[in-house]
Amino acid sequence: MKTIGLIGGMSWESTIGYYREINQRVKAALGGLHSAKIVLHSVDFHPIEKLQHSGNWAATAEILVKAAKSVEVAGADFLLICTNTMHKVAGEVEQSINIPLLHIADATAEVLVEDRVKKVGLLGTVFTMEQDFYKRRLTEKFGLDVIVPSQADRKRVHDIIYNELCLGVVNETSRQEYLRIVNKLAESGAESVILGCTEIGMLISQEQTPVRLYDTTAMHAAKAVEWAL
Repeated sequence: MKTIGLIGGMSWESTIGYYREINQRVKAALGGLHSAKIVLHSVDFHPIEKLQHSGNWAATAEILVKAAKSVEVAGADFLLICTNTMHKVAGEVEQSINIPLLHIADATAEVLVEDRVKKVGLLGTVFTMEQDFYKRRLTEKFGLDVIVPSQADRKRVHDIIYNELCLGVVNETSRQEYLRIVNKLAESGAESVILGCTEIGMLISQEQTPVRLYDTTAMHAAKAVEWAL
C-alpha cells in the first residue's frame, strides 16, 4: 500500500471527510483492521482565507509549497490538496515536489466522462466558479460544457461556504438555497452538478434532489485509494 499525502485544513471540517472517506474505502477493499497510510499536513486556514480574498495567490502558493515539501519528506508517495479552490496554485505545488499530485478536477472529470455527462453545473467558491483555473481544465482536458449560477447566486453559494460550512454550521435555510440553485442549473441544461467545494457535501446530498450530484471530496478520495492500492 502506498502512503497518501494530504494537505488539509482548508477547512478542517472538510478534511475530516477526506480522512473518513479514504479509510472507509481502504477498509472496504482490504477488510480486517486495514486502514490507509496517510501523511497529513493541516494548515491554519485563517491567513490563507485572508490572502485569497485580497488576491494574493502567490503568498498562498508559498504556504502550500512548504506544506507539500513537508509531506514529501515525511514519506508520502503522492499528494492531494484537500480543497478545490487552492488548486489555483496546483501548478506551483506540483513543480516544487518530486511526487505526483492527484488533481481534484481530474478525479472528478474522469467520473463524469465515464458516466457520459456532457453539460455540468458547478458550485463552489466564487474563485472556483468564476476563474479559469478549474473550469478550463474541465473544458479543455475533458471536453465538458460547464455552467455556473447567476452572479447573485454565486455570491450566495460563496458566502454560505465561508460564513457557515467552514465553521461547521449546517443551516436548513442554506440547504434549501443550495437545492434551489441546483434546480436552476438543471433548468438551464445541466445534466448534473459538481459539488466543487469540499464542504458542500456537509450541506446537501443526493437523496435531497433528483439532480445528479458529484461530490468532489468523495471522488478525490476514491481516486486516492485507487492510486494507493
